[in-house]
Amino acid sequence: MSKKALVVDDEKVIVKGIKYSLEQDDIVVDCAYDGQEALDKAKANEYDIILLDVMLPILTGFEVCQQIREFSNVPIIMLTAKGDDMDKILGLEYGADDYITKPFNILEVKARIKAIMRRASKNSDSKDVIAYGDLKLNEEYRRVFVGNKEINVTSREYELLELLASNPGKVYSREELLTTIWGTEYPGDVRTVDVHIRRLREKLESNPSEPRYVRTKWGSGYYFQA
Repeated sequence: MSKKALVVDDEKVIVKGIKYSLEQDDIVVDCAYDGQEALDKAKANEYDIILLDVMLPILTGFEVCQQIREFSNVPIIMLTAKGDDMDKILGLEYGADDYITKPFNILEVKARIKAIMRRASKNSDSKDVIAYGDLKLNEEYRRVFVGNKEINVTSREYELLELLASNPGKVYSREELLTTIWGTEYPGDVRTVDVHIRRLREKLESNPSEPRYVRTKWGSGYYFQA
């Protein structure tokens, strides 16, 4: 079955170029040109990935990303014309899985998309459940539960938590986590890992400042406390 993507940008020439390129790889592409249209399409359709520009009419890309995260874990790649690190960090804070700075090479965009889709497909083949106390990870559907409550996590957050929970007690440096989860070619730095760890703690822990599950080994990295 063909994968399906939503491409969102108010610059129609950019949307047209990305759409044409992705369709060469048999990806079905929907397009949106403002934040509200993007949100409406995300609610009405199932997508394998969303490419979302930051600067959009009506609703910004950050607002769209934040609202999508209220009902979907679909991978989101933010597209930003700014090179400012704060924009990148904000995108991750709002639930984005990745970001690409304009002007970009379409081959890089396609490589990022394929990598995210490949990881999602690989993980969907597993039918195991990881359980520690009231925390459960359903590897078949990539869902996380604390007690009877489902926790809405992004694709990257899930992969990070799954890696740590699958190897309880093992300390991973921030550099190791960045390479393992985001790949060796990822241009970001270790602050990306810190942002995702903080978001996971906020979602999983009753007291994020004293985490029960994802712990810090000072000077070394992060580990999962079984």
